[in-house]
Amino acid sequence: MLIFVFPLNCRRAHTLTVLFSLTCALGYVTLLEETPQDTAYNTKRGIVASILVFLCFGVTQAKDGPFSRPHPAYWRFWLCVSVVYELFLIFILFQTVHDGRQFMKYIDPNLGVPLPERDYGGNCLIYDPGNETDPYHNIWDKLDGFVPAHFLGWYLKTLMIRDWWMCMIISVMFEFLEYSLEHQLPNFSECWWDHWIMDVIICNGLGIYCGMKTLSWLSLKTYKWQGLWNIPTYKGKMKRIVFQFTPYSWVKFEWKPASSLRRWLAVCGIIFIFLLAELNTFYLKFVLWMPPEHYLVLLRLVFFVNVGGVAMREIYDFMDDPKFYKKLGQQAWLVAAITATEFLIVVKYDPYTLTLSLPFYITQCWILGIILVLTWTMWRFFIRDITMRYKEIRRQKQEHRHEKDKCLSNGDRHSPILDEQSGNELREGKL
Repeated sequence: MLIFVFPLNCRRAHTLTVLFSLTCALGYVTLLEETPQDTAYNTKRGIVASILVFLCFGVTQAKDGPFSRPHPAYWRFWLCVSVVYELFLIFILFQTVHDGRQFMKYIDPNLGVPLPERDYGGNCLIYDPGNETDPYHNIWDKLDGFVPAHFLGWYLKTLMIRDWWMCMIISVMFEFLEYSLEHQLPNFSECWWDHWIMDVIICNGLGIYCGMKTLSWLSLKTYKWQGLWNIPTYKGKMKRIVFQFTPYSWVKFEWKPASSLRRWLAVCGIIFIFLLAELNTFYLKFVLWMPPEHYLVLLRLVFFVNVGGVAMREIYDFMDDPKFYKKLGQQAWLVAAITATEFLIVVKYDPYTLTLSLPFYITQCWILGIILVLTWTMWRFFIRDITMRYKEIRRQKQEHRHEKDKCLSNGDRHSPILDEQSGNELREGKL
C-alpha cells in the first residue's frame, strides 16, 4: 500500500481555513488600518492583494496536474502564477512602447532607462601574448556567474525533456541562432570557443550528462512509499523526508520522432517552442530595458523551470495516449500562450531590430537546413511508405503467382486457392 509522507489532514486543500484567514486579513485592512493618501502606493497594494487572493483561490480550488510531489498545492500555485504572468504580458502588449517601458518603473524604479552599450565579443584570443601579466585573461573574464547558471539550466532542462538527442539538438541549434542573430543583439556576439567549448561542451554538455545520470538513477529507483510514522529509525525518517522531493512514480519519455508524422511534427514543435522561449529571454531584456543581472530575469527563469517540467509531462501524455488525454494539459497550454505573447511583445516593441536582414551566407545556411529537413520528412513519411507499400504488394502478387503455377503443375485447375485468387482479382478490378 502506497502512503504519503504527510498526514491526511496535510494533504487536504484546507479551503475553509484559507477562506477564513483571507477574510480576516481583508477585514483587518478594512477596519483597523488607515488608508494612506498616496494613490500610487494604494494602486500597487491593491494589485498585489488581488493577485494574492487569486493565488489563494487557485491553490485551494484549481485542478491537480500530473505531479504530486512535494505537494499538489505547490504545482497548483505555479499554475496560478502562470495565469498571472500571462495576464501581465497581455497588459504590457496593449500599451504603447513608451508606456510599457515606463510601467516597469512601478516594479523597480531603476528600470525604464535605456541600457548602456556593452562590448560582448572583444578579443577572442585564448592566449594573449600582448598581456604579459595574464595571457589567459580572456578565459578568466568569461568565467562569471553565468557559467554555473548555464550548467544548472541545462541540467534541469534535461530532467524536463528526458532525452539526450533532443537536448543536444536544442543546445547546438541555439548556438547557431546566436551566430545568426548577433547582428541584432550585441550579447549574441561571442568568441568561437565561448560558443562551442564553454557553452556546448562544458556547460551544456556537462549539464546534460549529469541530467541523464540523474534520470538513469530515477528510472532504477524503487517507488514503494512508506508512511513517515511507520519508519522506526530517525535516519530513516530523515531519508523519507528528503525523498518526498523526488517523483512519486517514474515515466520514461520515449519520444520516437521517426515513428509517425504526428510525433515528428510534435517533436519539431517542442524544439521550436524551446528555442523561441530561449530567444525571448534575451529579446525581452533588450526591448524592456532590463539589465541581464536584474532579479526579474532570474524570476522568469525560475518560473519556467517550475512550469516546464509539468508542461513537458502533459505534452508527452497527450502525444503518447491521445485517446485518454483528449486535450492538451492546462500548464502546457499556458506555457505555449506565454511564449507566443512574449514574442508578440518583442515584435511590437522593436520591429526594427527583428527586421534587420540576415547576412547572405546565414540565409543560405538556414535555407539549406530547412530544405534538408523537408526532404527527409517527405522521404521518411511519404516516399518511403509508398515504396514499401509497393514492394509489399509486388511480393504478395509474386507469392500468388507462385501458388497458381504450383497448382497448375499438379493438375488442380479448380483449387480453392485459384478460386479465391480469381475472386480477389475480380474485386480489385471492380475497385
